[in-house]
Amino acid sequence: MSPTTEERDTLTILHTNDLHSHFEQMGRIAAWIAEEKAQGKPVCTLDVGDHMDRMAIETEGSLGAANVDILNLSGYDAVTIGNNEGLTFTPERLGEIYASLECPVVCGNVRMADGSLPHWLDESAVIEKGGFRIGVLGLTAPFSDFYRLLGVEVSDPFAGLQQSVNRLRERADIVVLLSHLGLASDERIAGMIEGIDLILGGHTHHLLTEPIVVDGTVVCAAGKFGRHIGRIVIERGKDSAFCEVTEAGVIEMGDEAVSDARIDRAIARHHEEAAERMRRVAAVSEREMPVDYEKESDLGNLLAQSVRRFAGGEFSLVNSGQVLGPLPAGEITEGMLHALCPSPINPCVVTLRGSDILRSLEQSLLPEYTGKKLTGFGFRGERLGGLCADGLTVFYDPEAPPYSRILEARTESRPIEPDEEYRVSTLDMFTFGAGYESLSRGTDKTFMLPEFLRDLLRMELGRPGAVREASCSRWIRV
Repeated sequence: MSPTTEERDTLTILHTNDLHSHFEQMGRIAAWIAEEKAQGKPVCTLDVGDHMDRMAIETEGSLGAANVDILNLSGYDAVTIGNNEGLTFTPERLGEIYASLECPVVCGNVRMADGSLPHWLDESAVIEKGGFRIGVLGLTAPFSDFYRLLGVEVSDPFAGLQQSVNRLRERADIVVLLSHLGLASDERIAGMIEGIDLILGGHTHHLLTEPIVVDGTVVCAAGKFGRHIGRIVIERGKDSAFCEVTEAGVIEMGDEAVSDARIDRAIARHHEEAAERMRRVAAVSEREMPVDYEKESDLGNLLAQSVRRFAGGEFSLVNSGQVLGPLPAGEITEGMLHALCPSPINPCVVTLRGSDILRSLEQSLLPEYTGKKLTGFGFRGERLGGLCADGLTVFYDPEAPPYSRILEARTESRPIEPDEEYRVSTLDMFTFGAGYESLSRGTDKTFMLPEFLRDLLRMELGRPGAVREASCSRWIRV
């Protein structure tokens, strides 16, 4: 990647990934895109997925429409989907969202259950900019079990990729892969697939201030949350078809960066409209319900009740860190539930050995677990918090040594024995090994989409007697 003094055609590629609805950065990104385009040379702008995140009120209140509007106003030329688009919205809703998107959504490993391509999706795209034909492919992380519950099949991203590249190569001067797979997969693809010029990565939130070059393929990524935008310069001779990457890196979008006032006004409008929609009353609470992250609390119990009522199982285990504060008495709006429980986490039911259950309960009495900082896996809380249960009574001695404090734990019909198995309703994030690691050892997993925990809380608040039940102790100090 070395510059030359020969007269050459130039193309700039700008790329973002994993913005996660950080709207405060989008005006700065749009301003940079506009500045590049003002230079008069061709610019292609691409996004690598997880632009949407329902933690943001603009995204939640508009069900993704705010993100599409900003993508349009910023002038993106193609995007792919991440798991935040694909798993927190139904395919039907994505069709509605992307109907107004002014650029293609490209992803090669997504199909509907009947094998058809979603009408809002393209396997590939060719974008023409200043005489350059840019071939774009996309791939997204294969959370197959979760997608299947939404009627979507996500296949192995490596299968058939070489054939897809070969077909696109015939129509393009440059082949770019938008990879929402993670850095390890990007490097693997670069080493095994021929004909890809650029891999623009995401999903694992990696920031490559300098590109990685593997067998001639340039691998780039711009971190997370819109703190950087990736910038790549491609050149070729006036009489040559050979394209060469001469620059590749990232530009920091710090607080001092200029913001596009037009984008800022649009974001402010979306925020106001979303806030109005979120003022709708979703439930009524008989009284205030506190939450405690180190010991049992009414709101933690209510959350555990909501998961067990919805998902089933002999009992439920959830972490109190899913809720970010107490629930007030009176009318509870959709916005209040969203602020209280913003994580896009779904319930599931798994079969667990008693030994793994007892170990997680022991860990729930340790401050290194209740206070643990956790990021990713859909979790949007500030700390992990202790385990909350419904259908389970735990007798414990807080003065005993660690991992010897649980004296007995009982379901409504039997004790928890180390060698027995139990059907437990819990949270999908635990199945990834996040937080209480022993809960990831479950088998016979049944995931439930698209309902989030805040939806379950809303339903539980509408059940007569639920608030009163939540005040009954599950953890009994001996």
